[in-house]
Amino acid sequence: MANNCPLCQSTRLKPYFENKDANYLSCFQCDLVFTPKEFHLNDSQEKIRYDSHQNNPEDEHYRQFLSQAFNPVIDFINPGDKGLDFGCGPGPTLSVMFEEQGYEVDLFDKFYVNNQSIFNNKYDFITATEVAEHLSEPGDELTKLYTMLSKGGVLAIMTKMLDNQINFESWYYKDDPTHICFFSQVTMKHLAKAWGAHIQFYSNDVVLFYK
Repeated sequence: MANNCPLCQSTRLKPYFENKDANYLSCFQCDLVFTPKEFHLNDSQEKIRYDSHQNNPEDEHYRQFLSQAFNPVIDFINPGDKGLDFGCGPGPTLSVMFEEQGYEVDLFDKFYVNNQSIFNNKYDFITATEVAEHLSEPGDELTKLYTMLSKGGVLAIMTKMLDNQINFESWYYKDDPTHICFFSQVTMKHLAKAWGAHIQFYSNDVVLFYK
């Protein structure tokens, strides 16, 4: 069993689910569900999975999917604001949607656009769509993103969130071996409290943190 929750570092953990592929733990303190590190893919295995993704800015269905995060952010930001698409993947699309509206957007992805200089910058908006569930150290990594926001900035996270209506055993989202941590609204509220951020949920999948 892992010694600490990868989001809040609590040692108050309990078994949550187990199958032939992995064990899952739940944190009493922040409600994160996660797989211990021994079940994580290595970087080479992980990249092979991502290389198979067919993300394309010309795909209208993919744009519609990303609009869940795009629409609330675009309603919040101002002309001239600068953004970061964190975890943009092999076919950056959300950044293109913002650029089409006149916004400058930097890209980062540890496999495809590993530009470490972005961590020295401040941004008016940061998006992390379908990223949080892949993070091995979500507490540190998401907190770093929040600290990179300018005052008045917004961090948008899109990930499938657990609730009591989901049957975890049959939940397709857990079956992707690159998905190693799962958030609930309780988990997101824990982050907001830790950061001193304002928080708003826009669907079952999208949450915005305001600095």
